[in-house]
Amino acid sequence: MEPRNFHKFLIVGVSLLVVGASFVLGIGVGYANRPAVEKVTDVFNKETAKPASVDFNPFWDVWQRIKANYVDKGTIDQPKLVQGAISGMVKALGDPYTIYLPPEEAKQFSQDIKGSFGGIGAELGLLKGIITVIAPLKNSPAEHAGIKAGDSILRIDGKDTNDLTVDGAVHLIRGEKGTQVKLLIYRPSFSQPKEISITRDTIVVPNITTKNLGNGIFYVQLSEFTETSPDDFRRAVNEFQSSGDSKIILDLRNNPGGYLSAAVEIASYFVPTGDVVVTEKYGNGQPSDVYRSRGYRILQTTPVAVLVNQGSASASEILAGALHDNRAAKLIGEKTFGKGSVQELQNLDGGASLKVTIAKWYTPSDHSINGTGLLPDITVEATTTPVVLTQDPVVQKGIETLK
Repeated sequence: MEPRNFHKFLIVGVSLLVVGASFVLGIGVGYANRPAVEKVTDVFNKETAKPASVDFNPFWDVWQRIKANYVDKGTIDQPKLVQGAISGMVKALGDPYTIYLPPEEAKQFSQDIKGSFGGIGAELGLLKGIITVIAPLKNSPAEHAGIKAGDSILRIDGKDTNDLTVDGAVHLIRGEKGTQVKLLIYRPSFSQPKEISITRDTIVVPNITTKNLGNGIFYVQLSEFTETSPDDFRRAVNEFQSSGDSKIILDLRNNPGGYLSAAVEIASYFVPTGDVVVTEKYGNGQPSDVYRSRGYRILQTTPVAVLVNQGSASASEILAGALHDNRAAKLIGEKTFGKGSVQELQNLDGGASLKVTIAKWYTPSDHSINGTGLLPDITVEATTTPVVLTQDPVVQKGIETLK
């Protein structure tokens, strides 16, 4: 079945730490039309909306008891209580990628994906129940402070993160530009956790970086999949064609994902027309959605090596998997994150949004990487970030592979 006509997005349960907002990487902006949610004016009980198998009486019992007995009745904010109840319902799913965004957070969420923002420039996720750095953005305050992909955040300004959600961690870390936040970090190479102070700043996310590496090799680093990524990549392709180079290193390290449509567009430069890029399989019996190459052909026969690491997630895993399965492109570096589920952002009445997991995706070889990641064909562990790109051992291996 061909994909339905609405945008989905792929995220890592990843939040970019920003000033005044929770920014989740990999966001779609075209939303499906959904029935509106009733506004709360007082205690409401829409009988027609109640599933016959669910008893809502305990909910209304608690609601009435709060209104009747709470000592500070004048402070009761009914819409806020409803938002809290919805948040609790969503959290009860146990899925860190399904999230309810109240109106203000939804508004900030929408604004953040369209421009510059302030923060520390690091994507967070939940890995085995621990708040984990998926990737610091290039040239961000987090990177400059020494934060690395895979770092565990144990405390934020002295507060334990044991029971925090990703959104909760973001709430503690975000703040005004120029202020500091202290993170207690653990990584396997540390003898004990280390406190790192980071000064928040304005973050401008670089999308694509290109460089001629010599020996006929053209380097393209894709930092994330945004709505402008297809156009940015087309410009990179034009650079490649003008350079006289004949081979490409595609660097997807620390790329946390983004628009599914952008991943399919970029894959279409490499993958033959009509070949499968990714398949989405639903849990409700709905036919699978199959996304195929649009066959731009320009890079269809161009030798390519793909660099990945544990910060490569979601849409970047889709692109890496498509090139690996369809083009036999070598994956070089480390095992990827393993974000194999699909979220849809649904607008709710009153300005709130629901980001809900609706499907899992599979590579062209019908392989699900959810929770396991893509294994590299050639394993190279990069312990440091070299100043000179050609001194990067992973890049060096890519050059060696393409020679």
